[in-house]
Amino acid sequence: MATASMPALPSRPLVLADLVPAVRARSAGLVALGVLFTALLAQVAVPVPGSPVPITGQTLAVVLTAAALGPARGVAVQGVYILAALVGLPFYSEASGGVDVVLGATGGYVVGFIPAAFLIGLAAKHGADRNPLKSVPLFVGGQAVIFAVGVPWLALSAGMSASQALDAGFYPFILGGIVKAAVAAAVLGTAWKLTRRS
Repeated sequence: MATASMPALPSRPLVLADLVPAVRARSAGLVALGVLFTALLAQVAVPVPGSPVPITGQTLAVVLTAAALGPARGVAVQGVYILAALVGLPFYSEASGGVDVVLGATGGYVVGFIPAAFLIGLAAKHGADRNPLKSVPLFVGGQAVIFAVGVPWLALSAGMSASQALDAGFYPFILGGIVKAAVAAAVLGTAWKLTRRS
């Protein structure tokens, strides 16, 4: 009688989360931590004059959680993050939450977290988060996906023209996005170096 062979484990971790021992509740715990981390960095908020969109640490959290957890768990983090805010948990900037906030002017950016998390996590699964020459462009591109959803949403929800939405919801965030990409690349690159040493 033939027996099915067990699939071989990868010789190296695919994403940082794969270094956590494989217990039954690992994915749920990692997703919960990712949601709380995103909510925490959302509280780092700087108002932008003339814009309903503040500069926050959320996009940094999206990049870090997606790259560290991979595409499925990264998407799960952002999906649960949105659901948590929908039910009223104060997980958005300035401890806000609720349906009005989620569907308001900044809602498109948060919806954009989901495809960004998937793309960043997928690229990280193939090792693109380990080298700054690859990871910085990846993380900038991931944030561009967020703006590709967020800016049109802002224009529609706030009754802005395309140029007004770009002025209020894109141009003020370019430099910060590059800085966040560099910070994420440094954090993840360091994490991978430490795992190789241990």
